[in-house]
Amino acid sequence: MKKQFKAESKKILDMMIHSIYTNREIFLRELISNASDALDKLSYESLTNKNMKIKKKELEIRLIPDKEARTLTIVDNGIGMTKEELEENLGTIAKSGSELFKENMSDDKNMSIIGQFGVGFYSAFMVSDKVEVTSRSIHNDEAYIWTSTGADGYTIKEGERESSGTTITLYLKENTEEDNYDEFLESFKLESLIKKYSDYIHYPIRMLESHMDEDKKEEISEDKTLNSMVPIWHKKKKDVKDEEYNDFYIDKFYDYEKPLRVIQSDVEGRTSYKALLFIPSHAPFDYYSKTYEKGLQLYSRGVLIMDKCSDLLPDHFSFVKGIVDSEDISLNISRETLQDNHTLTVIAKSLETKIRKELEMMLNEEREDYEKFYNDFGMQLKYGIYSSYGMNKETLQDLLLFYSSRDKKYVTLKEYTERMVEGQDKIYYACGESLDKIDLLPQVERVREKYEILYLVNSMDEFVLKTMMNYNSTSFLNISDESLDLDSEEEKDSLKKANEDAKDMFSSMKEALSNQVEGVQFTHKLKNHPVCLTSKGEVSLEMEKALKEMPNGEGIKAQTIMEINESHPIAEKLKALYKDKNGEELAQYTKILYAQARLIEGLSLDNPTEISNLVCDILAK
Repeated sequence: MKKQFKAESKKILDMMIHSIYTNREIFLRELISNASDALDKLSYESLTNKNMKIKKKELEIRLIPDKEARTLTIVDNGIGMTKEELEENLGTIAKSGSELFKENMSDDKNMSIIGQFGVGFYSAFMVSDKVEVTSRSIHNDEAYIWTSTGADGYTIKEGERESSGTTITLYLKENTEEDNYDEFLESFKLESLIKKYSDYIHYPIRMLESHMDEDKKEEISEDKTLNSMVPIWHKKKKDVKDEEYNDFYIDKFYDYEKPLRVIQSDVEGRTSYKALLFIPSHAPFDYYSKTYEKGLQLYSRGVLIMDKCSDLLPDHFSFVKGIVDSEDISLNISRETLQDNHTLTVIAKSLETKIRKELEMMLNEEREDYEKFYNDFGMQLKYGIYSSYGMNKETLQDLLLFYSSRDKKYVTLKEYTERMVEGQDKIYYACGESLDKIDLLPQVERVREKYEILYLVNSMDEFVLKTMMNYNSTSFLNISDESLDLDSEEEKDSLKKANEDAKDMFSSMKEALSNQVEGVQFTHKLKNHPVCLTSKGEVSLEMEKALKEMPNGEGIKAQTIMEINESHPIAEKLKALYKDKNGEELAQYTKILYAQARLIEGLSLDNPTEISNLVCDILAK
């Protein structure tokens, strides 16, 4: 006689099949996990019941695909179920026999029952029109068959089974234009699903596979174990060879090069987890694109829960690959997503610390490797500071590298500050498209004689330093900033007087430039060069160039000052032109000097033809 489900059958079962689970292939993961639980229960009871004799080596899960009958069968030789247990566990949706077992067993920390909610079994109906369960309890000699075609109910009748355990037979749905259910009868598909979701179930998952013997010209069947059972991250690091880690990484994460670093962690406490992380030796082709997805593989009790759990990695360490396995994860009813993220937050914070320490160790002990890493992923570390408005500064600042004016090699901020000269109270930097172009900046020549300069060749670099504001209380200063002052008190007074005396001339020059600059003035910053542009305020000339490349950044401009070397002959020439009231020629010189300063900075000219004509006019005189 057909019985109805004890829950609100059709509505709830439809929800189980069509709403809770989003990926139909996970049905196999759920049924394998249930089979693993049945084996765990049998193993546990054998420890507490001296009369129960089992051979643990014989415990297994078996897959039997039948293409002719279009059935897929999952068999275990676990604890099995009585008629009453079939009624309770399968006849009541969301009734978990595994959860009840966990509640009744003693505090055995070695037990690892996976099932919690009692709904995983019903995922079988995503791929099946009919499900048949034959089970025999270890405590009974009778076997029973539970059969259902879905929400219309189920039947239970007597059956036959030689020994304890459960056999689940799925009668697959007919193929449609959108769905090919026959793929779940193909050996390679089943093997790939086991590898993906259930590779670390600690019982062998076996299946007969057939292949053609070329010598005998006949088909031969072999019993194949599909899962590896023992995760590499459960082994002690000293027992695993580098080649094993490399092979695991290349195979698991589809890379073609071995990783730069391996981080293995086994944490026990309020939140326990095992982790195996890898720092890649190169950036994926899509790493800095919108299509790239960060995340670690998340396992719970050896079962894959999420392929890319983004909550486990901060964005600034999104390049890290690897897995995390924790029994403390609280899963939702479908085991596809997480109920809450408190445990994840704790694990993520711990992982962030471990990754940072590994990078610091590489920086200090394997500088060449770190610089190789930094060339690929340094941008992400910088973005981590900039995008967080400096909140991640303490975590990341000592991992940053910049080129030095000393030898054009990378230097850390710590190394820079440790070798600052006596009396230096600023970290000086200069920006440009390349090291060579920065070297040619007019301002560099004099500053470099006294201080080391950081050469920033990436458009994001200055934004990062502006966000950081300082490093261990030492502030940053762009050598192209108008506030740069290298003069003695006597030199300051002399320059102040020179600018006061030339105030009216500078007003005329500023007017000649149609107020394209905030001001014109003499400077002592330059050694041999006649002119330069400096900026004041928060936006530098390099920042202006970078912002112009961004959407809606066209209107943002730096406040610029045209500074003229007081010691250069051009200063005397300008004074003479102004004194002789040769306003037209003074305007010509002013425009040429301004164009020269812009070209040195890598800025475009609004009217290059005008400047060309002015140069020719002066040359012709």
